[in-house]
Amino acid sequence: MNKSVFGLNENLAAALAYLGVYVSGIIILVLERENKFVRFAALQSTIFFATLTLLSILVGWLPILGFLLSRAIGFVGFVTLVYLVFTAYKGQAVKLPILGDICWEQVNK
Repeated sequence: MNKSVFGLNENLAAALAYLGVYVSGIIILVLERENKFVRFAALQSTIFFATLTLLSILVGWLPILGFLLSRAIGFVGFVTLVYLVFTAYKGQAVKLPILGDICWEQVNK
């Protein structure tokens, strides 16, 4: 198995990129220069979870419906987070719809 810049197994580094949502995604994206699997996970994590956070904040301002939508977004984010962490740890690169292809292209430039 390949190693990341941190000396960690690439599967663990990719899982950590997802685990800390966009914060760890940004940190790993800045520090990791070589491993494309880890960079992909970090970029996808950063964009996906930052977008979910902003969306949750925006809909949270809506009365009553905003509360429900914000909770639904949080649930979807949590389920996606768990799925991405476990699949990354198993060494599988999961491409989220639309976003995954964009991130993969950016990493492979």
